[in-house]
Amino acid sequence: MSLSYSHAHQQGSGTTEVVAVLVAITNHTARVLTVDQGKLLPNGPLMPLHRSLQAGVRQWVEEQTQQPMGYLEQLYTFVDTNRRNREGHALVYVSYLGLVQETQTQQLQTQAVWCDWYDYFPWENHLQGMPEIITSLIVPALFAWADSAEDATVKHRRYQRIRLCWGITIDSDSDSDGNGSSDWVAEHVLLRYEMLYEAGLIAEAPNYQPIYKSRHQSSSHLNSEHQYESNEQAVTSAQMLGIPMYYDHRRVIATAISRLRAKIEYRPLIFGLMSEVFTLSQLQQSVEALSGIPLHKQNFRRLLDSQNLVLPTGESSSAQRGRPAKLYRFAHDIELQSLLMDSRLPKRK
Repeated sequence: MSLSYSHAHQQGSGTTEVVAVLVAITNHTARVLTVDQGKLLPNGPLMPLHRSLQAGVRQWVEEQTQQPMGYLEQLYTFVDTNRRNREGHALVYVSYLGLVQETQTQQLQTQAVWCDWYDYFPWENHLQGMPEIITSLIVPALFAWADSAEDATVKHRRYQRIRLCWGITIDSDSDSDGNGSSDWVAEHVLLRYEMLYEAGLIAEAPNYQPIYKSRHQSSSHLNSEHQYESNEQAVTSAQMLGIPMYYDHRRVIATAISRLRAKIEYRPLIFGLMSEVFTLSQLQQSVEALSGIPLHKQNFRRLLDSQNLVLPTGESSSAQRGRPAKLYRFAHDIELQSLLMDSRLPKRK
């Protein structure tokens, strides 16, 4: 069943909505701010009293979450054909990406809740290596989807897309070009999500058909529902492939993660997520939380030195164990520099 959920909110007469993806890093975990028990992003209709789209999104975020906002940029414009206004017109919603420093995240007095973004995209967290779910569920299901293509050309292209998006090795028997390996590209979050959507593997997809997998099943065998006497013995692909959301808002988060992961490779946007002072380890762990991949420590610190991104404060952290670490802050004009600077993060280990 599709999770577009056009019934979740009452239909209005407007055609434009604004939606916000607010990102914070807390305890080295990347989080997004949600409402409606994690099923929606802060959102609302664009009203005549709003002098701009940004004014509209700021008002709805403040009203629904009471969360202070910092850095904000327009993300993307989506057309939701599953939702209609009273006149039958499809809704357009304009999305924004906002960055919130950890010290600004608070115990919200509303229904808003901060959620780990890997709860929505469990396949994107490679900090401990490639997630088992990719080889045990996603890739076999995508292979089955590729093999279901009626046209040989479409089948071949699907296999190519699987290889490029998921950084896996494909046997030459399946992929006729004989080039079966590819690297994992962190910023391809949206491409991977849209492939799962197209293949009907996630609950938001209109063609979603749950795959049932035993909790103790080997990675090469997937089963349909009728092969189990009790659903308690199995978990569906939707349960394993992250938390679904209304209004296709999970696609909006995927777009935001893709944008952030691409930008932190050439613009130090991380400054919008860090506290005023920090250790270099805290900075690296925060960047890793966003990228989902481990970074080489020495390369990371050489980059910081060469680009003059941070300055020592002359103070040290009060570590409970080990030597106290030096504290740093971003260069005074880092926000202005971020608009021009061509600084790239070191690649993964």
